[in-house]
Amino acid sequence: MNLYMVGRATLGVAEWLGRRGKAVVAYDTRLMSKEFARHTAQILADNGVEAHLFPRPVPTPALSFAVRHLRADAGICITASHNPAEYNGYKVYGADGGQITPGDAAVIAARIQDYIEGEHRTSKQIVTVSETVLSEYLDAVEALRLTNTPCDNLRVAYTPLNGAGLECVTEILQRIGAEYITVPEQTEPDGRFPTCPKPNPEEDSALELGMTLCLAQNCDFLLATDPDCDRVGVAVNHNGIMRRLTGNEVGVLLLEYIVRSLYENGKLPPNPVAVKTIVTTPMARAICDDYGIELRDVLTGFKYIGEQIGLLEQDGGAERFLFGFEESCGYLSGAHARDKDGVNAAMLICDMAADYKRRDMTLAGAIDALYRRYGQWVTRLRSVGAEPGIVDRLRHNQPKTIAGHPVLKVTDYLKRADGLTADVLSYELEGGTVIVRPSGTEPKVKVYYLLRGMDDAEIDADFQRLYLGRDTP
Repeated sequence: MNLYMVGRATLGVAEWLGRRGKAVVAYDTRLMSKEFARHTAQILADNGVEAHLFPRPVPTPALSFAVRHLRADAGICITASHNPAEYNGYKVYGADGGQITPGDAAVIAARIQDYIEGEHRTSKQIVTVSETVLSEYLDAVEALRLTNTPCDNLRVAYTPLNGAGLECVTEILQRIGAEYITVPEQTEPDGRFPTCPKPNPEEDSALELGMTLCLAQNCDFLLATDPDCDRVGVAVNHNGIMRRLTGNEVGVLLLEYIVRSLYENGKLPPNPVAVKTIVTTPMARAICDDYGIELRDVLTGFKYIGEQIGLLEQDGGAERFLFGFEESCGYLSGAHARDKDGVNAAMLICDMAADYKRRDMTLAGAIDALYRRYGQWVTRLRSVGAEPGIVDRLRHNQPKTIAGHPVLKVTDYLKRADGLTADVLSYELEGGTVIVRPSGTEPKVKVYYLLRGMDDAEIDADFQRLYLGRDTP
């Protein structure tokens, strides 16, 4: 990642836009993010695209919102999300505010290959995104509250992990009346991420300082957003012991809270829809079936959840969308943005926690109650270093059993005719599912174990059999 590569990629985007129209550029707190974003905006402006640049780091979902709010044709966010400090990245968004899907990505990639230095047609001035856009984004998030009751019974510890979430998350916590403290070492923007080599809210190590502070200050729970504030991690102070909730656990808690709240208040829309990715917990289906909600499964990547919102909107039914989530701590409850939204999720988590606290329950107690009601599902991930083509070889040599468990059904997503086409294999077993897919960024194969059992011990035993089985992929 360097200025030349950023410029070349931006020329590809400018060509994709026909060297006209409008684009919004945002960035996070990573090293060189500001410089890359400024360079991106300048290249766009030099090539006939009206470039709107945020004046400081903002959450990625604010970029998604701004694209729609400003009626732009595209958006670009300079971020590597939750990856280590040595990484940076370049996310492209379409006019709908969602990350581009593979078709548009292929077109832009072809334009990048055709890039010729110095082909500039016109020049425009960079436009600074108005402060009102961020304020209107927060208004749109606040409008998604399911209650008017202040969260004044909560004390929350919050860490932005030295990222871009501080301003927006603390503002939304103030608006809903939640008392909060921040982790001092992780409060200010710092692209080196000095206290957590992996600023990922899925990692216990990233939450250590926050969990220590949460206990010491007797907070109800810890909220942690990643550097671009699109993911949220949660650790709960449950009777004086910190318990980190998984992305799946927070997701099903939020799903049930949203659906229950709307149901009890008679505000469920006709034909409501929830969306999850194929590697996200099947427990969501049990909840949706219980309340009569349509649940749609999409490929891995929040862009596909955003795509479903767009399809509902095209049919005049955007209000049917209730909630979308993925197991990697990404959540969204509204159509204001088309990407996972850490600010939106932080607000909903606080509202939900305040509701449970009024019933003398922590969020840890709440997920245990849902397990008793719907059964306990756990997702485990195993990453295996592998050379390219291993999934294709597995495709042509399908196992009949996995660690002694008969394979009841095989789904090859390359052969699906419903649009869910990807290099993914799914093996349905009794009591769970194993999903295999190549990583999109590393020479690895990811194996997801989606298991159901009576308790942790039973699930752990099943996982060990699957993980260590000789015929496990």
